[in-house]
Amino acid sequence: MTNTDHPNQPNPPHLHTPVLCQEVIDGLAIEPNGHYLDATLGRGGHSRLILEAFPDVRVTGIDLDEEAIAITQENFSLMGDKRLQVWQGNFADYPGEIGEFNGIIADLGVSSPQFDVPERGFSFRHQAPLDMRMNREQSLTAGEIINHWDQTSLADLFYQYGEERRSRAIARRLVQQRPFETTTELAEAIAKCFPPKQRYGRIHPATRVFQALRIAVNDELGSLERFLEKAPHWLKPGGRIGIISFHSLEDRRVKYSFRDSLLLDVITKKPIIPQPEEEEKNPRSRSAKLRFAQRKPL
Repeated sequence: MTNTDHPNQPNPPHLHTPVLCQEVIDGLAIEPNGHYLDATLGRGGHSRLILEAFPDVRVTGIDLDEEAIAITQENFSLMGDKRLQVWQGNFADYPGEIGEFNGIIADLGVSSPQFDVPERGFSFRHQAPLDMRMNREQSLTAGEIINHWDQTSLADLFYQYGEERRSRAIARRLVQQRPFETTTELAEAIAKCFPPKQRYGRIHPATRVFQALRIAVNDELGSLERFLEKAPHWLKPGGRIGIISFHSLEDRRVKYSFRDSLLLDVITKKPIIPQPEEEEKNPRSRSAKLRFAQRKPL
């Protein structure tokens, strides 16, 4: 899928521009005939960039979301590129082999298309069911947590996964007012736990609670920890792993996992962040942090 292979090929629908594009490509130091793992395939943005580096590069992509996989496979088929292989499931469960890949990239953010599809329930910008499942086959939803967990458990969840200082007050109000059926209904109840001046700032008062719910529904931190433990083994000596995180809970785990690994050397002492130009074009990139590490020689 190099630019020279298909100079007149129109862009297929549903293409997604990922964050930190050039920084990812530079950090992976892509090699000819290399095999790379895109552990969070989404709409294939990073995979597309990797494959454009050399005509003989291959990518294995992982995603939980069967809809995202179907769209991405269709896009690559339209572009005539057969170098992408897909594995559906949680990246922490991937049965990787020792020394399988020249490089690994994982973008831990929820993809923009998932946020923009109201029925997925990830955002309070649209009225939608309280869902938030990456894998729609699982039973646990955000609605199940909000409407059935006890007050203490909710407060702990909002504080630990959302770093929400008003966690107790929010949990108390939600338990009093439940059941909740939609994202907008829940967001409005959360906002009323804040003074009027704080309800209309740049960051919506419900943002941290929604983050906590999404993390819990999808076991994001547990999956990340298992992935960080396994992934270094899948790298060839000298191979690089890059992780893009979007909040401090993820970034701390990536930082300490890279630092403490017996298999890796840290490349980025401080995380790579987007340039002002990218932040202006894509406001969702503002909180992105990219860290790289390299597999030690045998």
